[in-house]
Amino acid sequence: MNGSKPDTAVTRRVALLVVDGVSMLDVAAPSEVFAESRHSSGTYDLVVCSPDGKNVTTGSGLSLQADCDAHDEGPIDTAIIAGGCGLPNRTLSPEYISAARHLAGRARRVASVCTGAFVLGAAGLLDGRKATTHWHHTQRLQELYPQAEIIHDSELVSDGNLITSAGEGAGIALTLHLLKEDQGEKVRSVVARDLVVYQPPPADPAGQVTSAPRNPLVRKLTEEIVADPSAQYTLTDLASRAAVSPRHLSRLFQEELRTTPAKFVEQVRFDTARSLLDSGESVTNTAFMSGFGSMETLRRAFITRLGVSPRAYQHRFKTV
Repeated sequence: MNGSKPDTAVTRRVALLVVDGVSMLDVAAPSEVFAESRHSSGTYDLVVCSPDGKNVTTGSGLSLQADCDAHDEGPIDTAIIAGGCGLPNRTLSPEYISAARHLAGRARRVASVCTGAFVLGAAGLLDGRKATTHWHHTQRLQELYPQAEIIHDSELVSDGNLITSAGEGAGIALTLHLLKEDQGEKVRSVVARDLVVYQPPPADPAGQVTSAPRNPLVRKLTEEIVADPSAQYTLTDLASRAAVSPRHLSRLFQEELRTTPAKFVEQVRFDTARSLLDSGESVTNTAFMSGFGSMETLRRAFITRLGVSPRAYQHRFKTV
């Protein structure tokens, strides 16, 4: 991997490697974040690459056009390896592994979204490095690539010019992290705000961004909320589950997550709704499965946050 620093006056070329079964979220997240940063001092040229230059079919069944053959790419600023369905238990083709190595060898930095870390591991790019992936697959990643140090409870792990992320939703967090590296916290914050992205606490001194709250009470509650966003979560209910007063619980959430319990629940439900719509779920089912309870409540949330209705959002996603 090339460690040279890019010229901030030129457009940064980003190559996103995809194959059949890729998660559409892993493609859409970097695309949206980089596009939203177009008003900042730097610009990005994002190209979607496949190992052979052919179009791929996403995990949701949508066709995704590839811009080029990954092996044809010359020097690039950033290589991003997207995750996808079945990667942890899939035999990766030599062409796929070769494409990842080729891009990594021509990039200033390399990143992976979710299970894309398995491709980096197969390419030998995790050896001696710290990395992460979706929490459900961290143990398998460690077993397959024992030369790497797999972090089990982090959303992002940065080790030099290698950045890995956990979960499909972390694609946005990953790209915002890259944006911060390039143009600073101010630009990252502006883009995050414009995209209505929940902003977590900053990275620790070691460069590791943790998504799991350190306080065990808050961590347990947030895990329950994420696991079942459709359940009832009033402040009184949550405080009762944690066996603390509502006031104390609010203080703990503010300290750990810089938000209130109610806003955290709302954010989880909104993120869940977006994911369900992205996967092709109907608006009606999404409203109830995500915990909004009604189509009107869901519609108001989308209008407030994104300026479009759930149906309009889903239509735009399908045409990405």
